[in-house]
Amino acid sequence: MQVAEAVGRALVAAGVDHVFAVVGSGNFHVTNAMTAAGATFVAARHEGGGATMADAYARNSGRPAVLTVHQGCGLTNAMTGIAEAAKARTPLIVVAAESTAPLSNFHVDQEALARSVGAVPLRITDADLAVEQARDAVATAVHQRRTVVLNLPLEVQSAEVSPQVQGRLGSVELPSAPAPLAPSAADVERLVTAVREAQRPVFVVGRGGRSPAARDALITLADATGALLATSAVVKGLFHDQPWSLDVSGGFSSPLASELISSADLIIGWGCALNMWTMRHGALISEGTTVVQVDDTVQALGAHRDLTFGVHGDVALTAAAVDQALTVAAVTTALGDAGAGGEASAYGLRTEETRDRLATSLAWRDVPFEDTSTSDRIDPRTLTIALDDLLPTERVVSIDSGNFMGYPSMFLSVPDEQGFCFTQSFQAIGLGLATAIGAALSQPDRLPVAALGDGGALMGAAEFDTVRRLGLPMVVIVYNDDAYGAEVHHFAGADHPMDTVTFPDTDIAAVARGYGFTGVTVRGVDDLAPVRAWLDGTRDTPLLIDAKVVADEPSWWLEEAFRGH
Repeated sequence: MQVAEAVGRALVAAGVDHVFAVVGSGNFHVTNAMTAAGATFVAARHEGGGATMADAYARNSGRPAVLTVHQGCGLTNAMTGIAEAAKARTPLIVVAAESTAPLSNFHVDQEALARSVGAVPLRITDADLAVEQARDAVATAVHQRRTVVLNLPLEVQSAEVSPQVQGRLGSVELPSAPAPLAPSAADVERLVTAVREAQRPVFVVGRGGRSPAARDALITLADATGALLATSAVVKGLFHDQPWSLDVSGGFSSPLASELISSADLIIGWGCALNMWTMRHGALISEGTTVVQVDDTVQALGAHRDLTFGVHGDVALTAAAVDQALTVAAVTTALGDAGAGGEASAYGLRTEETRDRLATSLAWRDVPFEDTSTSDRIDPRTLTIALDDLLPTERVVSIDSGNFMGYPSMFLSVPDEQGFCFTQSFQAIGLGLATAIGAALSQPDRLPVAALGDGGALMGAAEFDTVRRLGLPMVVIVYNDDAYGAEVHHFAGADHPMDTVTFPDTDIAAVARGYGFTGVTVRGVDDLAPVRAWLDGTRDTPLLIDAKVVADEPSWWLEEAFRGH
């Protein structure tokens, strides 16, 4: 057995169940070894697409994934997707064949490439250590929530492993995960004081609170303190069934959500960076508001804004500890101990009026707007509301980047946090289709929906073949304004030439039909009849909707977004 096979088998034994790749000579053997060991193989048409598929699968399934790439150019092709995964701290292992010969056409400093985008570079160095080094790569990805680039030098992967190393393949298992970090008693006391003194608390939950345990603990604590619940965009849907949910905080916030968040006298970011996107560059934080951040990574505390104080601890454990302390204090107070800390937080925001407004006015589709549709262009709001009504509730929605992205993000509902996949940590256009493939594989019982702009759709068009080849019953919505709309609106009004960011009309539905899709062109609501027919039919081909959308106005979140550029 060669090292390449031992590494592939060790990765699967350590818990990897999907491997994504464009296979070349350098990653041929390790990829085949993984499939032989039981991993599902997904062939991408471009390494960048493979990286993003693996990223989306890992973040939406909660299981580590592997991308394998050819030496040198295979890795450079994948770097944008790897950067997205690394910035999102996705548990992903990139097995990169490596040419160490300086004069080889394929030679690049792969370790430096990995480090430059925030990934962890590791290397298989020795036939005798290969199994343990592969296992440790998975452990780093899973336990530290990191993207790992595991370099596999050509001369090492072809070396023979000893019978002793082969024998160890039967007992590969990850070391125990470190225990979740409990907050200090002093931090719990400070949090208890903050929530007891607050009259209008709001919890904003990010990626660090995206677990059933954290969700349950936060709902319990919010009910005990009268807090309203919001999320960052990446965790949309976490509180979908809660009457006091504000949905997403930040640039995507509806007017009512923005009003209520801005009225808070206490904002706690639970596993949430409280960055410029989530807090609208601080505009959602009123003067005098107490701002707290809870995170199990100490470097994250205060990284994006000044805090009243930070709490270093696991979200679920911290929320449970605060709730327990509040309960003890309440019992003590009931028994007459005047030093117990006073009355519990008043429910200043949890009024019947607020409940009614949340039920009727929170969603963007309930906010009145002037339909700007024309005879040959449809308003993206009108389009997305109609699609929200047509598409099944059980869906997983994946979003590309661009001027259009607020419409599907906020006008398409999702059943829970597993129904929304938002690869925007690097803000790269062109990742949306590959995101949707990875998300679809992670949630096979749901209808996958990809929302793309025309620019992103054409950048990632190679993966239309992957959608068709995998037999995914995917709905791809292309918001087609024949432009890089974000740039058009960002530079509009200053007499700049726009021919660098505008394009002739492209029949993207025809392009999709060439890949085996059912292609539909939509210029008005009446053109959606074929979508209903497809949904009611066998869905034996994927569906692409080439929506010719009006392009006269920027989406509402762009003004906030570009303030950070």
